[in-house]
Amino acid sequence: MTEAQAHGAGVTDVHAHVLLPSLQAEVERRAPEGFAAAAALELRRNGAESQAVSGPMVGARIPKLTDVAVRLGVMDAQGIDRQWVSASPNHFYPWAEEQLAVWAACEANRLVADHVAQAPERLTGLGLVPLQHPSRIVECVDDAVLGRGLAGVEISSFAADVELSDERLEPFWARVEELGAIVFLHPFGCSLDERLDRFYLANTVGQPAENAVALSHLIFAGVLDRHPGLRLVVAHGGGYLPTAIGRSDHAWRVRPEAHRCAHEPSHYLRRIWFDTVVHDELALRHLVEVAGGAQVVLGSDFPFDMGLEDPVGFVTGAGLPAEVVARIVGSNADALLRAKIRT
Repeated sequence: MTEAQAHGAGVTDVHAHVLLPSLQAEVERRAPEGFAAAAALELRRNGAESQAVSGPMVGARIPKLTDVAVRLGVMDAQGIDRQWVSASPNHFYPWAEEQLAVWAACEANRLVADHVAQAPERLTGLGLVPLQHPSRIVECVDDAVLGRGLAGVEISSFAADVELSDERLEPFWARVEELGAIVFLHPFGCSLDERLDRFYLANTVGQPAENAVALSHLIFAGVLDRHPGLRLVVAHGGGYLPTAIGRSDHAWRVRPEAHRCAHEPSHYLRRIWFDTVVHDELALRHLVEVAGGAQVVLGSDFPFDMGLEDPVGFVTGAGLPAEVVARIVGSNADALLRAKIRT
């Protein structure tokens, strides 16, 4: 029994994915040239060696990604009471034109809602938005949260020419803040491209780098000042930013162009939630130190090979105080979900 279960709280994994094969097939049917170009970009970014490994790896996990009964069985084995289920990031389609992108986001919302509805007492869904088309995002947020009953939406670190600091996203931040909706930040792809095309660097270096860049855009642009009620949950422990936050603080102090947020960047780490997919107990302890025990939530990256096979054991074995462990594995996520929708 975990510390959270001993105190009557459930154990929640906020970082778990679902694959949507019907959506993928329909996007490919509607836009074969764009789909092929995106596949070619992924090959260039990841390299042939990694792509050859990733295909069979994902294929072997399709039952876990699509079958609710299989998912629940793994959750039971891991000691997980509830999962937050988000679409696999290959469903972001950042290349898609406006009409297709909006349709794909809303279709993903429907499919995720259908998936979690098979076990609503144990699964919570997150939807998608077309980040590359800012003028259409709010309607997709409403579709996810109000139309489908999902807890929030998942976004990438950037899409096309849209960074998270983009002024065109202000209506999006305002709407998710108004709804009390969760925003789960999970990168897909890395703009460093061929520099990371070997040794699986596209994932091991690219994902943490993307997290750090995206969060830095949000912080330095003052998005968190303008929207203090945002419920932003970040995958992979926030990447490199929490580890190197002192350099950001120093820039804020000495560089005028880095002084557009009200406080030092480290201040904002205690207003963001970070998952535990950091793979290193020292890194987890440091994350708790810089962000606070109330801002860290259990994650596994289920069911991919770069995830945590024993997410609860990783947290309980990290040498953290029992009350912090209880918060991380359950009560912090529960508090996030208790936010009431304000319309």
